[in-house]
Amino acid sequence: MMRRRILALALVYVCMWKNFGIINGDEEDPQGGADPAQIVSKALLCFNDKYVYKSCEESWRLNDEGNLKVPKDKTEEFCEGPCLSETYLVLSCIDNIFANFVFYNRATIEDIRDTVQAACGYGPERGNFDVAEHIQDEENSAEKATSQVLLGLGLIIMGRVLFL
Repeated sequence: MMRRRILALALVYVCMWKNFGIINGDEEDPQGGADPAQIVSKALLCFNDKYVYKSCEESWRLNDEGNLKVPKDKTEEFCEGPCLSETYLVLSCIDNIFANFVFYNRATIEDIRDTVQAACGYGPERGNFDVAEHIQDEENSAEKATSQVLLGLGLIIMGRVLFL
């Protein structure tokens, strides 16, 4: 049931892009554009490809919902073993087929990559494979940065007005 929803959402997404001219029309289909259903099904096959995922613990694998369920105490095993490279292979597989793929949790391929890098890094986020939390943290830090830039611009303008 969950896969059907994901497939339906991805299909709608691809159809909207195709209708608004974002997908290049001179690809596979001579009548104008690649078949959206084929694109989505190829992208979803990346998760089940036995040549890509062959050594990583199945419960730790990236799924089509955009989740990585790696226990914190297994971080070292994930990051130093085959799971890290196999996860990147899956992301590359999806990216090569459909660069604008959005997972069910609204994460992009880049969001997943960033989460894995942070979780396997040696900073404060090590061991945190929660993609949704990582996205939320990025949004919060972006809002803080924007407000700081606006405050800085306001101070510059006020300083110029005072000294004129």
